[in-house]
Amino acid sequence: MEGQLSHSNLESSDQENAIHMLLVSYPSQGHIAPFIKLAYQIAGRGIMVTLVTTENAHARLMTAEPELDNEQYKVRLITVPDGLSEDDTRNDEGKLAESISKVMPGHLKEVLKKANLEGNKVTCVIADPIFGWALEIAETLKLKLAIFWPSAPGVLALILNIPKLIEDGIIDTKGSPKMNGKVQLSPDLPPLTSADFLWNYSGHHSTQTMFQYFLGIQHTIKSSGWVLCNWFHELNPLVSNLVPNTFPVGPLLADGKPSGNFWPEDSTCLSWLNKQPAGSVIYVAFGSSSLFSQHQVDELALGLELVGRPFLWVKRSDLINGGSSKCPDGYEERVGDHGKIVQWAPQEKVLAHPSIACFLTHCGWNSTMDGISMGVPFLCWPYFADQFYNRSCICNGYKVGLCVSPDEYGIVTRQEIRRKLDSLFADDGIRANALKLKEMAQQSISEGGSSARNLENFIEQMKQ
Repeated sequence: MEGQLSHSNLESSDQENAIHMLLVSYPSQGHIAPFIKLAYQIAGRGIMVTLVTTENAHARLMTAEPELDNEQYKVRLITVPDGLSEDDTRNDEGKLAESISKVMPGHLKEVLKKANLEGNKVTCVIADPIFGWALEIAETLKLKLAIFWPSAPGVLALILNIPKLIEDGIIDTKGSPKMNGKVQLSPDLPPLTSADFLWNYSGHHSTQTMFQYFLGIQHTIKSSGWVLCNWFHELNPLVSNLVPNTFPVGPLLADGKPSGNFWPEDSTCLSWLNKQPAGSVIYVAFGSSSLFSQHQVDELALGLELVGRPFLWVKRSDLINGGSSKCPDGYEERVGDHGKIVQWAPQEKVLAHPSIACFLTHCGWNSTMDGISMGVPFLCWPYFADQFYNRSCICNGYKVGLCVSPDEYGIVTRQEIRRKLDSLFADDGIRANALKLKEMAQQSISEGGSSARNLENFIEQMKQ
């Protein structure tokens, strides 16, 4: 049902000028999870918060984390249709995004209208940068609008510099590189090459389509009055100079609350971790959308076996495109005394566990912030879009990780996995850098820290 509330018996505000922030997220886990964590932070400061997502995404959230629908978290959930039928798959991102852009603006207007009638007038919309139409709605209704940027500082810098890259003759108007060499977007970011341009990693979309998509995001961000970001100022201090109204408010963490998962967490891995020596376990997780071939899954499995160290592997049932992934014959029996394989894990709790030594990751920004927050070194294995530049930042900028190198056939071999993990375990410099970043991250969200002050400053501006 349009505008359906998951729970609506929060008290209506009787103050005419009370703040009510409406958060609107794209319906993928990589977007919804940081939006939910941002909602917790805002609601924890006494602000009324409503999160809007699609019915399909909400159903997945409720299946995985039914406790999310609990008034103690002070975040109201509202669902709207995504325009697709029940039989449609949501795996085709292009089809889903196109349908949402057609139907969601109308549903959002209805949600805003209904909130006004209930006496819970929305005063500010915080929108996903994908939703440029939210700007028009906010302007029409004279609402304040902020964009929440859920990815990395370097990716924001790249997108905001697209017009300058065209002007300087580095890329053409279709996003194709016109010259070789490196581009330095900000003094505190690693230089990027044309291989780091995120529109080049387009999956089943054309590079030109992806470039136009990011160009649209660039316009939306430039047009927005405020940009909230999931990082902390000290991570890349000079990036904030690119946008005057940037508010880094991260790292955004669930801190034991439901974290916006589409898969149920297997908490048995925590009791398993309790039995492992401190600093010994390799945590392996590739997020919610990475896909491998069966050959690559086999090489990963055999690589972890070759290393001979304890490992916790989050192996989604849909890790292989169009089928279920299998481990090599007899694998579970051979690694049973030191390997644990689960469908999904409580990632923040896992990374904070003293037995974790390192994080083999796809370099999604949510996972990157989780790892940085817990002081864990990274082994980077990016899959899509922004993850490749995130890898450059982790390895060359922050110097808290290493990266795997595929062979000439695009396969990361078992020998490469063992080689890089052995190197990571032996690198005291990376471990020291990771612990320094952890300390900076924790300070930023503590009382008086840069992220805590930024969020309070943003809320004060929303009151004006």
